[in-house]
Amino acid sequence: MKKLQFLFDSNVEWATAIKDRDPEFFSRLSDQQAPEYLWIGCSDSRVPATQIVNLAPGEIFVHRNIANVVVHTDLNCLSVMQFAVEVLKVKHIIVCGHYGCGGVQAAMEDKEHGLIDNWLRHIKDVSRFHSEKLEGLKKEQKFDLLCELNVKEQVANVRNSTIVQNAWKRGADLSVHGWIYNINNGILKDLVTCDA
Repeated sequence: MKKLQFLFDSNVEWATAIKDRDPEFFSRLSDQQAPEYLWIGCSDSRVPATQIVNLAPGEIFVHRNIANVVVHTDLNCLSVMQFAVEVLKVKHIIVCGHYGCGGVQAAMEDKEHGLIDNWLRHIKDVSRFHSEKLEGLKKEQKFDLLCELNVKEQVANVRNSTIVQNAWKRGADLSVHGWIYNINNGILKDLVTCDA
């Protein structure tokens, strides 16, 4: 069995560098988790939530899956949302997609991918819902637009969830945002923001 010692070595370097800059960092971090943000993003390794917004560990509660999909039957995602909204009392839910998303690209292809096709069906539905907007576009334009439309659709799913609807009925200070990240230049773009 291969051990991944280099990752443990990197971890020690990282922790040491943080302690050198801020000796109390891990003491404060371990006291309490109180982020203001829930990030629902893509699993893509090129889109690390805290790094691209330059926040420290502990400042964003994160859920990731293929193509940042939010569906009302995904108990994992819904449980994360409920914990974030009702226990952590986050003030912002951010759905963040990205250009060049492999999940969106696979959903655009006319071939089978196996089990993941069941998940990609949600993105194919987004494409079907917005077929008029996508019709006649060049492949790259269609790909970029579908990445954006997917974010907007997932924001609608978050907004319409019982978790968010109930929070708003209780008067919670909660906003839902849809962002897209450009992996070619590292810049975020705000697509939509919703309040109660």
